[in-house]
Amino acid sequence: MSGSPAVPSSIVEVDVAGVPTVGPGPVEGTTRRRAPWWLWVAALVVVAPVAASVLGLLIRAVEASDAAWDTLLSLRTLELLARTLGLTAAVTASASVIGVLGAWIITRTAIPWRRFWGVVFAMPLVVPSYLLAMVLISATGPRGLIADLTGVSLPSLIGFTGAWIALTLSTYPYVYLVTAAALANADPALEEAARGLGATPTRVFRTIVLPQLRPAVGAGALLAALYTLSDFGAVSLMRFDAFTRVIYAQYAGRLDRTPAIVLSIVLIAAAIVVIALEQRARRRGAYFTSTPSRPPSPYELAGGRRFGAITFLTVVVGAGVVAPVAVLTAWLVRGLASGTAVSIPWGAVGGSLIGATLASVVAVGAAIPVVVLAVRHQSRATTWLERVVYLLFSLPHITVAIAVVAFTIRYARPAYQSLAVLVVVYASMFLAQATGPAKAALLQVDPRLDEASRSLGRGTAATLVRVGVPLMSKGLLAGALLVFVTTLKELPATLLLRPTGFTTLAVRIWSAADELLYTQAAASGLLLIAASVIPVYYLSIKSKEIGAQ
Repeated sequence: MSGSPAVPSSIVEVDVAGVPTVGPGPVEGTTRRRAPWWLWVAALVVVAPVAASVLGLLIRAVEASDAAWDTLLSLRTLELLARTLGLTAAVTASASVIGVLGAWIITRTAIPWRRFWGVVFAMPLVVPSYLLAMVLISATGPRGLIADLTGVSLPSLIGFTGAWIALTLSTYPYVYLVTAAALANADPALEEAARGLGATPTRVFRTIVLPQLRPAVGAGALLAALYTLSDFGAVSLMRFDAFTRVIYAQYAGRLDRTPAIVLSIVLIAAAIVVIALEQRARRRGAYFTSTPSRPPSPYELAGGRRFGAITFLTVVVGAGVVAPVAVLTAWLVRGLASGTAVSIPWGAVGGSLIGATLASVVAVGAAIPVVVLAVRHQSRATTWLERVVYLLFSLPHITVAIAVVAFTIRYARPAYQSLAVLVVVYASMFLAQATGPAKAALLQVDPRLDEASRSLGRGTAATLVRVGVPLMSKGLLAGALLVFVTTLKELPATLLLRPTGFTTLAVRIWSAADELLYTQAAASGLLLIAASVIPVYYLSIKSKEIGAQ
């Protein structure tokens, strides 16, 4: 852009899993070109229908009856808000502590098998929160699996405690991946200088490392908070009355769904407040860092600290991955031994793979024009487009699904409960996950390459296809995998929007667990985990490339 100050090429954004951050501006000497109309059309195809549905929900809430507003102002609603925000705060705090501590141990200490720990510590991403909730419910209590196998009865983990544990194990990998990427690419000079002056590892971490990590930790904590706000499966199975559970009950159990819509608006407002608080805290953090010339020297932990670090990693991975897989396998084997008929739910497998694959393809296709507009054609309009993308990602999924149901019934009845609508909603909700890594990749591509292509006679579309997309390929692939894994686990939107006869592994797990059919739920759960392992493995080993560079 003419007249813009030069920005060092070493300045890049910290962005993993689709959290927007500040990035470098255009290179000095380039000119800003007007965005072609077809880029805007391509960018709005997925975003506009869902955004219009949410806007329609807001309008309908404003026009709600007095009885609906009485629901909003009731003591019960205030109690729900307090319970939901309390659970969100507890999960965010515990997930942040586990994620940051795990990232520091794996990237900054000389523990054995660092690469192994780096991969398995992110693996709870493959286990949905509702699956972890089912495992906790089925394994604990006087009639749980542990009591049957060992004779030791553990207290039943239901209610707040069970939801907190399940959601913490589900969300800490978001904090871990962002923080590990930032640590792996941080300049170690300040840390080594402090260590040379005699500072202990704890003091170095508290005074040098943690302040630099504030933006990354904030991004991961935001993901954990938004995940908790929008979670439906875990709180439902745990019988914990959070907003999502009550909204679903109001929507599914009443002819007048206006109270559910009003409560949905409250949940949207809570999500926006969480985003605003995170952005306010992020402004005080340092976003930019110079590219390190060499990797940091790892800390040599003494015997007791080394044992403690390995024990911490083992306990977390055991609780988040090993225990769920072991419990699910035990229920499956036990059911087969007792003669329970178990068959592979091919319909649910196909539904999950079809929905996740289509959603990832559509999301990546929509992410390309959004990223190009945001990076190469910066303006107020493109800034707002990007904000809408991230706002849709932050909205609770059950409220988005209710908005789309209301919109399609009123304005597009033939599309109601169609696969196309379900895929568009998936892609729109998770578009930010595809946009984040793609934007990080495009920000590191010199815009003069685009100008060189156009000077050789290539048009804007040909330049994008032949130059931009290939250079964004790693970011696009990472985004596609994120959308694929997230869609596989998606529950509330699938429950409300799926076509008649269409089912997924997530729906089968939730339905079977809700009816205490643990053998059937275990079979579907193991299949879901198996389908997610390879994408999450790739994301964990590539987190250094996907995140800060």
